[in-house]
This record gives sequence, C-alpha cells and structure tokens, in this order.
Amino acid sequence: MDELVHLDGPSQLATFEAGVRGPRLEAQLAPLGYTLGHFPQSFELSTLGGWVATRSVGQQSTHYGRIEEQLVGGHLETFLGPLDLPAVPASAAGPDVRQLVLGSEGRLGFLTRATVRVHPRPQEEGFYGVFLHNWAGGVAAVRAIAQARVPVSMLRLSDAQETATTFALAGAGGLVSWADRGLRLLRYGAGRCLLIYGVTGETHLVRLARHMVEDICRRHGGLVAGAVIGRKWKASRFLSPYLRNTLWDHGYALDTVETAVPWSAVLGLAMDLQTALRSALGERVLVFTHLSHVYQVGASVYTTFLWPRARDADETLDRWCKLKAAASETILAHHGTISHQHGVGSDHRKYLAQEKGAVGLTLIRSALVAADPDGLLNPDKLLPDPD
Repeated sequence: MDELVHLDGPSQLATFEAGVRGPRLEAQLAPLGYTLGHFPQSFELSTLGGWVATRSVGQQSTHYGRIEEQLVGGHLETFLGPLDLPAVPASAAGPDVRQLVLGSEGRLGFLTRATVRVHPRPQEEGFYGVFLHNWAGGVAAVRAIAQARVPVSMLRLSDAQETATTFALAGAGGLVSWADRGLRLLRYGAGRCLLIYGVTGETHLVRLARHMVEDICRRHGGLVAGAVIGRKWKASRFLSPYLRNTLWDHGYALDTVETAVPWSAVLGLAMDLQTALRSALGERVLVFTHLSHVYQVGASVYTTFLWPRARDADETLDRWCKLKAAASETILAHHGTISHQHGVGSDHRKYLAQEKGAVGLTLIRSALVAADPDGLLNPDKLLPDPD
C-alpha cells in the first residue's frame, strides 16, 4: 500500500496508495521532477493516509499548503460501500465530502488511495536565521511578514527559552560560546529570539522573499544571521521524535501542545500557557514556545514542556494528565483551537464540544454513525462519549 499509482503531469496530480510514508513518497516523485512538499516533524514515520486522517500540516505549509489544500481526491472503502472522491479542481455541488474525510481519524472507513497536488521541484531552496531582541518584537516581525504576503515557505519563531535550548543542543560548545558573546556585544541578550525562515521556489522569487524578510526584520530590530543556523536546523528537523526517547531514558518526559489563535491573542495565550504549565505540578517544569505556522489573521502557538518522570508509571501518567488539562483549559479560555495540527484522538476529544458546539458535534456524530453504526472503526477516538 505504498506505491505511486498514477501521475497526471499536465494537471500536477499524483495518486498514491495511502500507506506510503513520507520518504518513500518523495523518493518516487523525485525522479519525475516533482515533490509533494509535505514535511511534518513525523515525516520519516508517518503515512499519507495518516496525514489525511489527522489534517496534518507540514513545516513548509506556507508554500505547499496544509494537507486539506493538497488533497484533491481519493478512495475509501466503507461499510456502506466504496466512496470515490473525484479529483476535480473545484466544485459547487453541495457540501464537500472530501472535507468530511479530512480529520475523520479513520472513523468513516479505510482510505486506500489519495490524489494530491504535487509541485515541480524548486529551483532553489534555503533556510536562514534572524535574531530579534525579544519575543514581542519577533511576533510583530513575523506578523508583518505574513500580512505582507512575502512568498516564504516557512516562518518559525522561537521564544527566548527555546532559543537558549537550541543553542545548548547545538553540540558545538566553543562555537556556541563565541556566538553568545558576539550576540551580547550587539545587545541581543538573554531575551533574544531566533527566527528561522525558509524560501522555496524559482530563483527570482527566492531572492525577492529573502530581501523582503530581512528588510522587515531589520525594521523590527532584527539581526540577519545568514544560512549556517538554517542549515543546521534543516539537518536535524526530523530528529525530535528520537530525542523524546533519549530524554525518557535519562528520567524526563516530554510532550507538546499546539493551537492557533488570531494575532491579537498570540502574546497573551503564549504567556498564560507557559504560566499554567509551570504551575501545574508544584515542581519545576521546563517550558518553551515557538510559532511554527503563520497566517494573515493569526498563528499557531506550539509549546513544549519537559518534566521529571516518576519511578511509578501511574504517577508519571498522573503528572502528564495535570499538565495536559492545565494547557488545554488555557487554550480554550483564549478561544484557540484544541489542535492546529496534531488531531484529536483520545487526548483532545473531551475538549471538542467547546470548539464545535452541540449542533456541530451532532452533525459529525451522525455522519460517523451512518458510516459505522456498530462503532468498529477506531472506536473512542475523535468524539467525546455521548451522554
């Protein structure tokens, strides 16, 4: 279930079996001159079908689009019979069933094929770093870039703690110390934040985007740091799932929460979310945040938290439950989505009602019951238990 079934070159559409993982998908497109460009952090381990089922977002979604923008058609096997999603450019023929399949987490049927938009491989691509004096200034710069519609492929702004952690994990002690001294001499102190941005596409657009990003950042007090930091980030961008296991072996648990809110709510949510996580256990919790996907109207807020795991597995789980509840309740208090990119599963299902409302939940549940009346497909995921 991992083969390229058909490539429609003139239409730039590729049909794959849904079990194809990220590296194999790209390996089959590359000799034909194309890329899907969907690079979530789980790229090496996750499948095209999984991306569709969870409404996945790739790291360069600003250029390539989210999975709902990339999915054009497909085929499901359901208990009601086969369901074909025609690959048409656009349609006004009533509600879009494709949108119902996206994010359904396997509750409607088995996705066997997916037809996706592919792109010619870019003439040029690069990732670059910029330092901002502080988080608020960095957020303002990123918002200006997004609202100016600069043709970047990625904007990732780390807060001061994540920036410091990135330096600590860089693995080049002498170079890092030298860079730290240089930045401090230039008055980029402990509050400094690192923006990594990507530019992808035709050479003239890449150069234009770099010029626009650097001009906007300088107007917000930014220091252009060049390509070295960007290259190091690209080389390690899929390693976080492995780092989690290493930290566990050393006595620490790590998890993340992510949401999206309008720009007016970004600073307040990020601050309150970190406060809630740091105070949830009554002991030290390391917390840091970045913006990893930005839009004209707002941004995703992605927060990582690290805490000591207990010797007893039940106690470790209890600690996680307290942290997760504190974070989720804070997100909802700021009217953020309970998940911008990780899906619902069982972790988020009890929070879904506040976002979808009673009528929305009823409509979704009706579709799931119609497709799977006995509740056999991925049970207890996506929706809260009925009262």
